[in-house]
Amino acid sequence: MDGAAPPTSRLLDDVREALTHLSAAEDAGHLRGAVLVVDDDVRLAEITARGLRRLGFDADASSSLRSLRAREVLVVDLSLLEDLDAASRQNIRASRPIVVTGATDPGSRALAASLDARDYLVKPIELEELAAAISRRMAEE
Repeated sequence: MDGAAPPTSRLLDDVREALTHLSAAEDAGHLRGAVLVVDDDVRLAEITARGLRRLGFDADASSSLRSLRAREVLVVDLSLLEDLDAASRQNIRASRPIVVTGATDPGSRALAASLDARDYLVKPIELEELAAAISRRMAEE
């Protein structure tokens, strides 16, 4: 080195890069856990997942069921669970899902209970109520 100060633009680029890495590290440290939101209305699933991400959850949206990642919480619309085969029902039961639905009838509640649902939330749901249910579910792990 000749003792000259580096150009200001290079210093600013280095600071921006450092802040980007710091932001990513802070985000990773604040994630509250993985969530899969499944609804037959994919738009609604995405809106819900986006809201959960704003609250610090690592949330994905889907219109169909998929295998869950380790410790991922399933939030699912009850209507998607009505026609499942026995093996699929067993997989859902093992995940101890959070059920969201527009149905309030005893049969719907019985279906959710048969799937070992941890919470039964009636639409329209409040995001904070869902976040609290997810946090309770995660605390069970």
